[in-house]
Amino acid sequence: MIILGIDPGSRVTGYGVLRYQSNKMQYVGSGCIRVSGELDNRLNQIFNGVTAIIEEFQPSMFAIEQVFMAKNPDSALKLGQARGAAIVAATQRELPVAEYSARQIKQSVVGRGSAEKAQVQHMVTQMLGLSATPQSDAADALAVAICHTHTTQSLLRLSGQATKTVRGRLR
Repeated sequence: MIILGIDPGSRVTGYGVLRYQSNKMQYVGSGCIRVSGELDNRLNQIFNGVTAIIEEFQPSMFAIEQVFMAKNPDSALKLGQARGAAIVAATQRELPVAEYSARQIKQSVVGRGSAEKAQVQHMVTQMLGLSATPQSDAADALAVAICHTHTTQSLLRLSGQATKTVRGRLR
């Protein structure tokens, strides 16, 4: 399976693409969609950028970071709109959308929900065996994809265990 992770932003949206096969994560690509202009034009650029990434990498899953409440409510609204543009691009391609909080993502990658950005970058580099540290927004997007991979695999393991037992007894 190929997972596209998105770290949304109203000026810079990071993306990270992983392949999960044979219980191994493999780096496929990452980068940033840098946008400018008025908000309506930036949202269109995000939509078009995510659409192009989906067309290029053909992911089967899409994961995105949830909005966190920033100090500035206007910034949170713009972030929510950027997320919306990215999510619409995914749903237009009929990709299932998964959302994770920043805390969940950091917990999954670093082991601490309050980890710093540099720690996330370092762990993403180590986990994927990258020769160079990805730019911050791209590393965050890769962390979203890693979190989704871990969550999906945990749920699959749990569902396999659930089908093997009935009222606490093995079938």
